[in-house]
Amino acid sequence: MSEVRSLTNYNRIVIKIGSALLVEQGELKRAWLDALVSDLVSLADGGAEMLIVSSGSIALGRGVLGLPKGPLKLEESQAAAAAGQIALAQAYADALGAHGKKAGQILLTLGDTEERRRYLNARATIGTLLKMGAVPIINENDSVATSEIRYGDNDRLAARVATMASADCLVLLSDIDGLYTAPPAQDPDAVFLPEVPRITAEIEAMAGSAGSELSRGGMKTKIDAGKIATAAGTSMVITSGKELNPLARLIDGARGTWFPALSSPASARKAWIGGHLEPRGEIRLDDGAVKAMKSGKSLLPAGVTSVSGRFSRGDAVVLLNPDGRTIGRGLIAYDIDEARLIAGRNSREIEAIVGYPGRAEMIHRDDLVLEDAFLNGTR
Repeated sequence: MSEVRSLTNYNRIVIKIGSALLVEQGELKRAWLDALVSDLVSLADGGAEMLIVSSGSIALGRGVLGLPKGPLKLEESQAAAAAGQIALAQAYADALGAHGKKAGQILLTLGDTEERRRYLNARATIGTLLKMGAVPIINENDSVATSEIRYGDNDRLAARVATMASADCLVLLSDIDGLYTAPPAQDPDAVFLPEVPRITAEIEAMAGSAGSELSRGGMKTKIDAGKIATAAGTSMVITSGKELNPLARLIDGARGTWFPALSSPASARKAWIGGHLEPRGEIRLDDGAVKAMKSGKSLLPAGVTSVSGRFSRGDAVVLLNPDGRTIGRGLIAYDIDEARLIAGRNSREIEAIVGYPGRAEMIHRDDLVLEDAFLNGTR
């Protein structure tokens, strides 16, 4: 087994747990949770720092509040989450406490990873908990998030947490033991893939989108998570969590599909910019600006041919080449009205145009993330 495929070789590990693994008919599967925590503590005792991204608050809250099966209204989901979060946090605290470990609950919304200041605050909280020897238990804050401001699946949330925490491994516990060339339940000729060196369009096409009643995620969201994680220097594995002690089973050679981290991991800041979910505008560039950025330079106003969207200083924007293809994204140094005024102009003219000595760069190179395909010449 390669080093990439050995869980014991990682120093900071995020474990993502789906609702269907943890909750059954509104009741917590305590034996399963106790077995998982036993695995986790064993890894922690071996020197690894462990984090958990756990679904289950809504599923557990259904049981607590006696809600019926089937789809819930938004306010019912939020009420179920509010009740379930208490029960879920207590269950983790009890299970970890039995091993002398502390738990710390962190509830995140989309904005906590979209806005740089909140991102840094969440990152600092996670880091402090780990320094104190506690295990962060992280979930989306379903009690307040609406469909417009939520992730909607904990696979991508787990990948964001992994990059936020600078984790070197992300484990997605699933109801399937990895990625196949086709859905194995439907195609008896489906081939299991033990390792995916790079997520290509072909790999994405293999991913299904179906999820269970309790789970919003399918294989597609897991592949999306893999793209986020591996680009930021985090290796990922998808493995089955249906049996007891899934982490110990993985260490002992149980099946799992591994996605090695890309060879040039981005810094935490670059990972955050590259994984930003909601770009607020588009900046189209001329050939000279495209060439300059490919060589590692900042984007100057002179190289901008058009500006669109609704953005403020510090927002993420998509960068387009002259043909309209996306080549990357970055954090803009000007509000849209100012960006339009200085587009195509020399940096020396900025103060006269906007009325103050602004930055010479429209997007500084430290705030730029260029796509792999563009850098490698395939785009």
